[in-house]
Amino acid sequence: MPKQKTHKGVKKRFRVTARGKVKHRRAGTSHLQVRLTSKRKRKLRGTGVLAAPETAKIVEMLRGYSY
Repeated sequence: MPKQKTHKGVKKRFRVTARGKVKHRRAGTSHLQVRLTSKRKRKLRGTGVLAAPETAKIVEMLRGYSY
C-alpha cells in the first residue's frame, strides 16, 4: 500500500504542538483592519488552538509529515 501524502495546504497553515493540539493563525489579520475595533484587533493577536473535532482531521492530513 502506498504512503499517504501530506496535504501541503494544511502543512503551511497549521502546526501540531508536543501535546497534540493544533495551532493556527487567526482569520482576518492580514489587511483592512481600520474597520476593526481595538478590542477585536487585540483578540486576533497570536495563534489560536483548534477544537478537538477539527484537530483529528488536520492530524490525519498531516500524517505523512514529521513535525
